[in-house]
Amino acid sequence: MRRICAVLAGLSIVLTAKAQELEIDPDEILQSVQEWAKDNLDDTALDELGVDKERVQKFLAELRKRFQGSYVYDLGALHETATNLLPVLKQFEETRPYAVWLQTRLDYFDVSEELRREAKPDKTGPSRLPNPSPRAESSVWVREVRRRPLPPLARDCVPRLKEIFTAEKLPPELVWVAEVESSFDPAARSPSGAVGMFQLMPGTARSLNLSLRPSDERLQTEKSARAAARHLRRLYGQFGDWRLALAAYNAGEGRVGELLQKQKARTFEAIAGRLPAETQLYVPKVEATLREREGVTLAELKPAAD
Repeated sequence: MRRICAVLAGLSIVLTAKAQELEIDPDEILQSVQEWAKDNLDDTALDELGVDKERVQKFLAELRKRFQGSYVYDLGALHETATNLLPVLKQFEETRPYAVWLQTRLDYFDVSEELRREAKPDKTGPSRLPNPSPRAESSVWVREVRRRPLPPLARDCVPRLKEIFTAEKLPPELVWVAEVESSFDPAARSPSGAVGMFQLMPGTARSLNLSLRPSDERLQTEKSARAAARHLRRLYGQFGDWRLALAAYNAGEGRVGELLQKQKARTFEAIAGRLPAETQLYVPKVEATLREREGVTLAELKPAAD
C-alpha cells in the first residue's frame, strides 16, 4: 500500500511541476515522466493501479494542455480518461482525497461536451469554434445543477458555515463555493496541493494564518471556512465584483489583475476567454449553484460590510 501511495505521490509531483511551466511542450512532459518512471517505478507498480505507463503519460500531457489552456471545448476530451481513472483512485484510502477532488470536477467535462453540442458553427467561417460566452456557460450550468441532488454533507455543514461567513462579514450564500470545490468534503486534495472543503493552496493558507504542520488546519472545517471567507472578502475588496473575486479565487489574483490591466477591462466577461478553461467554467458554476440552492445571483449578493 505504501508503494502505491508513493507512486501516486510521485506522479502528482511531476504533474504539478510541469503544469506550472506553461511554455513547455507536451513532448518534454512525456520525456520527464518517462525519466521519472524509469528511476522510480518497478515493472508492476502501475499495473497494480490498473494504469499502464503509456496511458499515464498521455493523461498527464492532456491534463497540462487542457486544464491550463484557455480553450473550454478541449476539456470534453478528458471525460473518458478521467472517468476511468476515478475508480482507481477510490480503491485506496491514501488516494481517496484525490478521488474526491476529481469526482467534484467531472461535470466540467460534461458541460464542455454539452456546450460543444449546443454551439452552432458558421459553415462559412473557421472550423475552430470560439470559446462559449459566459452567458452560454451559465445557461448550461443552470440545467446541470438543477438536476443534481443536494450533496450528502451539505445538510449538516451549511448552517454552521453560514454562521462563520456571516461572522466574517461575508454574504452567507457564498458557503456554496464549498459544493463547487469539494462537495463539502474536507478530505478533498488536488494534485496541485489545494486541500480541504474550500481547496486552499498552501501559500494562501499560510497568508491567512492557517498552520500546515504538524497538522494541516485546512482539514478543519471551521478554520478553513473562516480562512476562505477572509480570502473571498479580501478579493472582493480588491476587485469590487464577485465574478472577478471568484475568478481570482480559482486562478489567482495576480493573473486576474494582470489580465484586467492588459485588456484595460473591468469585468469578468471582458477577460473570461483568456482565463484558464477551468476558471471560465468555475465562475458560472458557482453562480448556477447559488441560483439553485439560494435563489440569488452573484450580482444580488450584498457587499461585505466594512
